[in-house]
Amino acid sequence: MVALNSADMPLPQARSKEFTSLLRLSADIGRDPLLIQASSGNTSVKLDEVMWIKASGTWLADAEREEIFVPVDLKEALSAVHQNREAPVDWETQSGVRLRASIETTMHAVLPSRVVAHVHSVNTIGWAVREDGRARLNERLRGLSWCWIPYVPSGLPLAQEIQKALSGCPDANIFVLANHGLVVRGDTCGEVRRLLDFVEDRLALSPAEAPEPNYNLLSCIAGRSGWRVPDHATVHSLATDRNSRSIVAGGVLFPCQAIFSAGSAAVLPPREEVAARMQAENPERPFFLVEGCGVVVNERMTRADMEMLVGLAEVVRRIDRSAPLRYLSEAELQLVLNEDAHDYRLRAGSVHKREQAPA
Repeated sequence: MVALNSADMPLPQARSKEFTSLLRLSADIGRDPLLIQASSGNTSVKLDEVMWIKASGTWLADAEREEIFVPVDLKEALSAVHQNREAPVDWETQSGVRLRASIETTMHAVLPSRVVAHVHSVNTIGWAVREDGRARLNERLRGLSWCWIPYVPSGLPLAQEIQKALSGCPDANIFVLANHGLVVRGDTCGEVRRLLDFVEDRLALSPAEAPEPNYNLLSCIAGRSGWRVPDHATVHSLATDRNSRSIVAGGVLFPCQAIFSAGSAAVLPPREEVAARMQAENPERPFFLVEGCGVVVNERMTRADMEMLVGLAEVVRRIDRSAPLRYLSEAELQLVLNEDAHDYRLRAGSVHKREQAPA
């Protein structure tokens, strides 16, 4: 683990318009729930021999008001990839905050552009979880320089897969990550923003309409200690829409679903006494789907948890009923649900630890 403090590397804020532009870009996309949910996604800019990248567990939406970027020696990061190892970096800011560089540090390093943005676009993921996703995107992204990246774990494996793709298509500036998200790169933040918007337009999917939740029954079911009813209508579509309910009960589609939602969803019958018993038997579960009625969530659910749950709902309501889906395998889930993933969830929640998820 490489440990740095603010005396080790020059701070770019006062001298670099590019860094200021990165803060603006990061905050802008971080406030768009169709691109970023809670602490997901990351951005970076390469300034001379230093790459500034978002810290693990921090929120892009906070980029202009919090210290969320970590400086990484670019040569060291590339050397780590060459040596088949990760490039973990801890950074102590001027205010004494301890940050850890994103798990995607090596992936950003191998992309030969000044600016890189990795987002968890719900439109992209709606395509990227399909077995036929690559073929379908050939139509949508025709004429663009893009690559499909088969699912691999975050970190070094993803960096190596990106490198492999670049060897065959060195001009590619769009990367669709199977069961994961979207990466775009460019020479300036403005170029990256325009490219991101263009890809979003190409990949846009219409969300399905869902029946209204049964708030009365949900209130009765959640009336016991430890549970509550969220007021976000999109969340309830996970249970009121038959297709959405079937998809999330069938398995895990992408890593954040596993990390923040404890795997595939549990479905309760729309009967108060049965639902209450099942809740009592599973007090640690973050949420339940009540068939045809809506969702009840654990009262300990954080704002980060809720944003991820909303993101899951936004993804699945954009998936066709007939779509052939690729769920993460058990082996892939085990790599996601390791100790580092647990620590990441804690960091993501602690950033807004005083902000409980809205009811």
